[in-house]
Amino acid sequence: MDVDGDDELLTIGAFAARARLSAKALRLYDRLGLLAPAHVDEVNGYRYYRAAQTERARLVALLRQLDMPLALIGEVVDLVERDGPAAAERLAAYWADVEERLARRRTLAAYLRGRLSGRSSEMAELYGKFVVETVDVPERVVLTETRHTLADELPAWIGASLGRLEAGARECGGVTAAPFVVYHSEVSMESDGPAEACVPVADEAAARAWAEAHGRARGTAVRVEPARRLAYTRISKAQVAHPQIIAAFEAVERWLAGQGIEAAGPCREVYFADWDAAGPDDAVCDIAFPVT
Repeated sequence: MDVDGDDELLTIGAFAARARLSAKALRLYDRLGLLAPAHVDEVNGYRYYRAAQTERARLVALLRQLDMPLALIGEVVDLVERDGPAAAERLAAYWADVEERLARRRTLAAYLRGRLSGRSSEMAELYGKFVVETVDVPERVVLTETRHTLADELPAWIGASLGRLEAGARECGGVTAAPFVVYHSEVSMESDGPAEACVPVADEAAARAWAEAHGRARGTAVRVEPARRLAYTRISKAQVAHPQIIAAFEAVERWLAGQGIEAAGPCREVYFADWDAAGPDDAVCDIAFPVT
């Protein structure tokens, strides 16, 4: 069989043998939009492929072994046909992200092994790295943005939302105190919060006008944060990563329990330093709980 005068068409069985894949895999790739047959018989529905599609089929199979998202696989294999080096760079960026996530999970797994095995001395040493203090903060007007988000999306959202709110604050008399993020419920890979990014501003009326004009789509609002006493521990930029930040939250909770003090509201992260300019060992964030 020949269609459009091009090279000979192969049955799905013959093409599967050439590509060293199963017919089932080829049907899946078609259904996922990653590798469509060159021709489908309108009468019997048989699929036919060209020999030139072999390389794409093999590439799709290899990329799937990397657990690459389907949309990205499609992007990479399409890019290969136009610009091989650009496709290689896209793959490299994806794999760098995978290795970063694996490194975080490896560290978290080591932390959990120590915790679950009951090595109390190691856990005491870990918690002992965090000094807990209290501070009184006054009532403040805050420009806020709230979002339901999972843990993997959280860092990017925090940076973007605080950036948007700080830009808005410049039209509302300026930022009057360190921005912070409030966790109204747990944020993890299974729980999506919500989290609330907050930037204290000087002019409440201007902030409400700005929020009305710019923020409805993003859940932007203005509220008055009451005066509070916070129990907090200060952490470095490196400690913001998991599992150190988990240990920081737990260190404050352990301190509260030891003092017989109850938390009086949701926990928060207070970002008081320039994140981009800070080095790994520079203090950038307070892990804090409102207390009675």
